[in-house]
Amino acid sequence: MTTRTPSANLRTLGLAAAAGATLLLSGCASTNPKDPFEKFNRSMFTFNDTVDRVALKPTATVYKKVTPSFVQTGVGNFFGNLSDLWSSVNQFLQGKGKNGLNDFTRFAVNSTFGVLGVFDLAGPAGMPKHNEDLGQTLGYWGVPSGPYLMLPILGPSTVRDTAALPGDWWADPWTHLNDIPWRNSGILLRAVDQRASVLDASNLLEDAALDRYEFIRDGYLQRRTSKVLDTDKAQERAEKVQGRIDQVQEKVEQKLHVTTPKVDDGTEPAAGAVQNAPQGQDSAPNNPPTPAPVSSEPARK
Repeated sequence: MTTRTPSANLRTLGLAAAAGATLLLSGCASTNPKDPFEKFNRSMFTFNDTVDRVALKPTATVYKKVTPSFVQTGVGNFFGNLSDLWSSVNQFLQGKGKNGLNDFTRFAVNSTFGVLGVFDLAGPAGMPKHNEDLGQTLGYWGVPSGPYLMLPILGPSTVRDTAALPGDWWADPWTHLNDIPWRNSGILLRAVDQRASVLDASNLLEDAALDRYEFIRDGYLQRRTSKVLDTDKAQERAEKVQGRIDQVQEKVEQKLHVTTPKVDDGTEPAAGAVQNAPQGQDSAPNNPPTPAPVSSEPARK
């Protein structure tokens, strides 16, 4: 007889939940192209919101008040360090070798010198943290996101990200822990710690007079698109390129002994424009300089 491991049971449960959600969605269509299953998604949003108000949010509130801040930081660092290894794999799968090496080095440094990741020593050392998952990798290679989905307990997702969830779960080292009580306790602790980290933001959202479902949906879709396309990094690269252009222009101006002042409309004249024209004279082609007045006195011999 074959014995199933806890991680196998977890993956089977996740696949069953995704398949069940797909069957339920077949009769829950709407006219919104981004959210054709809005009726189902809103019902799941209501369910998740009830679970959050009754159980998760009160627990996270107590956790944040009672647990010292440095302990909360250590918990977040520990589980975040576990995700760095899978993030590194996805970076390499996307052809981002530099970021992949960065994430792998983060995992190695923090797992050893950072006491299993409790202390983030790699960040201050110049190795920024990234969060890449299998859904982003699929999106990077052109797999469309598909319709928006609100999963029970797990929250916002898309069809593509939902299909990638089993791979992300399998790649999480914590799910392979054989000690079931420890594994389940860690999963619960991670969920409570993550909920506690967004308590203030969720309180502001609850107090705002808006449709929270639409706000969360639109924010999630925009954020996922940004992460797949790396728009944040593209903006950083554009700013670096602009900085280099400004440096080159400054060196050219210094060599030519000219300046390039800014004009009122925000544009700049050509780099070779000479700024030594006398004041009060218009250099436009249709307005030539006014000649100097001729003296009425006869010339002296």
